Amino acid sequence: MENIPNRKKHAVKRIAVSSKKQITIPKDFYEQLGIGNEVLIELADNKLIIRPIHGDHFDFSDLILKDLIEEGYAGEELYKEFVYRKSQIAPALETMISEERPKAKTYTWDTLEDLFNEDDEE
Repeated sequence: MENIPNRKKHAVKRIAVSSKKQITIPKDFYEQLGIGNEVLIELADNKLIIRPIHGDHFDFSDLILKDLIEEGYAGEELYKEFVYRKSQIAPALETMISEERPKAKTYTWDTLEDLFNEDDEE
């Protein structure tokens, strides 16, 4: 077997799936990747890709709040609408990613910022 230059070294471990369809990330993987309380999980080419979140996820709270105040929301209505709109961010981003992924030549986005700031070469 020949050595392939530029090929990333990788580790493989077999892990169980619980009856609740949950998996446990091996401690050494967890520590090496510096995983915190959340990860991004993606289904691509019939594979699960799990990526740590290192502050590169987007929090649109300030923009949502600004829009709501401009729209005249206040008090309890402001709070309820804020919670609702914030809950809609993840599904909207997932939809945008799934619409853009088929257009990509490769699946090499490391962050959402990478995905949405790519130059269109078409």
